[in-house]
Amino acid sequence: MKTVYACFTTDVIHEGHLNVIRTAQKYGRVMIGVMSDEAMVKFDRFPTLLCEERQELFRKLPEVDEVVVQNSVSYKENLLKYRPDYVIHGDNWQTNAQKVIRDEVVDILAEWGGQLIEVPYTRNEEVKRIDTKMREQLAMPEFRRKRLKQLLHLRPIVKALEVHSGITALIAEKTIVEHAGELDQFDAMWISSLCDSTAKGKPDIELVDMSSRMRTIDDVMDVSTKPIILDGDTGGLIEHFVYNVRTLERMGVSAVIIEDKTGLKKNSLFGTEVEQTQDSIENFCRKIQAGKNVQLSDDFMIIARIESLILEQGMEDALQRAFAYTKAGADGIMIHSRRKEPDEIFTFCDEFRKQDALTPIIVVPTSYNTVTEEELAQHGINIVIYANQLTRSAFPAMQNAAIDILKNHRAKEADDRCMSISAILNLIHEL
Repeated sequence: MKTVYACFTTDVIHEGHLNVIRTAQKYGRVMIGVMSDEAMVKFDRFPTLLCEERQELFRKLPEVDEVVVQNSVSYKENLLKYRPDYVIHGDNWQTNAQKVIRDEVVDILAEWGGQLIEVPYTRNEEVKRIDTKMREQLAMPEFRRKRLKQLLHLRPIVKALEVHSGITALIAEKTIVEHAGELDQFDAMWISSLCDSTAKGKPDIELVDMSSRMRTIDDVMDVSTKPIILDGDTGGLIEHFVYNVRTLERMGVSAVIIEDKTGLKKNSLFGTEVEQTQDSIENFCRKIQAGKNVQLSDDFMIIARIESLILEQGMEDALQRAFAYTKAGADGIMIHSRRKEPDEIFTFCDEFRKQDALTPIIVVPTSYNTVTEEELAQHGINIVIYANQLTRSAFPAMQNAAIDILKNHRAKEADDRCMSISAILNLIHEL
């Protein structure tokens, strides 16, 4: 009997999936590939069910003869292993980001005369309702809050992109690219005080208060599902910080990063060019401990940001603080640098990892931006934050469009810089 292979990345089996499976049954023995948790995160969405639970969904179907795990977004490994006569899939992958996966499937099947079967994608109100429900469930606080910790176990390095509004959250949520035969996307979102302040036309001196910051979080959460890491600046007074921890945890934020400085906020990339005062180790540890004491779940993370290298206090001071902060309960260490090369970051990470192999390390390669994620991971770094690129790219684009209109006294010349209205409407999903 001929074998038909289909791969799924779903937590719920609906009419569209059953249509594919029942069509497959007409051609032969049905083998279902269930994408692994790691591959699913990279490809499409975060699973709400574990891989074994998703396998069991398909094993219960009478039309299914065998269920296997697909460990990659690419079908290549399983196709070469099982050499099916047919691969079946909905026709929705002909034009979207999955087209590169489809083309690879066609090329591999051709090696032994296999065929690709494509069935019309099922579009009806019930399927739409289930897909919407699955997406909305991922956005719920109890699912979203724990996702950053889960990602740290699933991804070699977690990629977070700066967002400061609902539309930038949609960009972080929906941008998927093909690279070396695989699909890739951002894992998390970073809400920066700099970019949040800039979007409101305010200076980055903690002038935008936490209540306003929380409105930005609400805007982001309303249209996205990815975990949120919040820039908490210094955390403020300990008495205020504990209330903010409880509120952020309840909202579904995954982590807050606080920096070990005191006084009026000045952006770290100014370094010693402006007066900046580093907090004492003892006081900052008390702040971390106070925050950890009030949180109600194990999901929420308080991450300590060390400014020693920025303020030229030396590597020894940075490491001393890192070990003290983790002992006080910090769930991660962010080490910051404004140098153009990553050497001092790598030195810190290598030395830290000699004594602590588990605590997550977070970096923000704004100034040393030639370093790759692979290089960062080789030095034990777990999270990379692209902290301000959307803000910095949006400003010149908008300014140049405004200049074009003023110069030409009409809007035509600015059109080449503009996204179409239909593309914007397609980016924003409707309930």
